[in-house]
Amino acid sequence: MRLVVDLNRCQGYAQCAFLAPEVFFLSGEESLVYDPHADEEQRGKVARAVAACPVRAITVDGPGAADRSATTARGQGSPHAGR
Repeated sequence: MRLVVDLNRCQGYAQCAFLAPEVFFLSGEESLVYDPHADEEQRGKVARAVAACPVRAITVDGPGAADRSATTARGQGSPHAGR
């Protein structure tokens, strides 16, 4: 899986670092550092981190991408959500 964090959008809330510390961490007080090629074993934690990001700065590419499942879980990924 390939992760991309829009560092211009990221506000340093660090929810991702709390939920997936093996993938995301803060350097200093506000600088986010992350592994753009996280292990597949981290998929569940990454999905929770994507869902928890208040500014939606994290995206995941690849088959079964974690951001799609997290967005769908919040009811925003399907045009039929909420019907």
